[in-house]
Amino acid sequence: MDTLSYKTVSTNKATAQKEWVVVDAEGQILGRMCTKVAKLLRGKYKPSFTPNVDCGDNVIIINASKVQMSGNKMNNYTYIRYTGYPGGQREFTPADLMAKGAEHLIKKVVKGMLPKNRLGSKLITNLYVFEGAEHNMQAQQPKQIDINILK
Repeated sequence: MDTLSYKTVSTNKATAQKEWVVVDAEGQILGRMCTKVAKLLRGKYKPSFTPNVDCGDNVIIINASKVQMSGNKMNNYTYIRYTGYPGGQREFTPADLMAKGAEHLIKKVVKGMLPKNRLGSKLITNLYVFEGAEHNMQAQQPKQIDINILK
């Protein structure tokens, strides 16, 4: 009997088809761009997506310092962290993180959209953020993609 096989194929570390992609952040809204970048890192745009494997792409973000936030969120939105000591609650805004460098802000936002386990820690290492238009990853021959065409 010649029928189609409906076996589920699970990707593993050896069979994952990882690519290098470049995303231009100039004029992009921070949260909308980062959700798409998190999906790229996770591999959700691929038909061979496996939830427990790092099968996503390596993402290079250029022009990170030109990312925008709608409204006045850059100054009004607050992140809260706790040092672990009494009275150790600290607040900071996205503008504070941008002052340290755009890489800090983008990595914090993307990391919040990844799984909170060892896989998420591994996936965030596949993200490379550069504030200007130049990057030092030409040896990987990344392909430029338009983040706006992704859903």
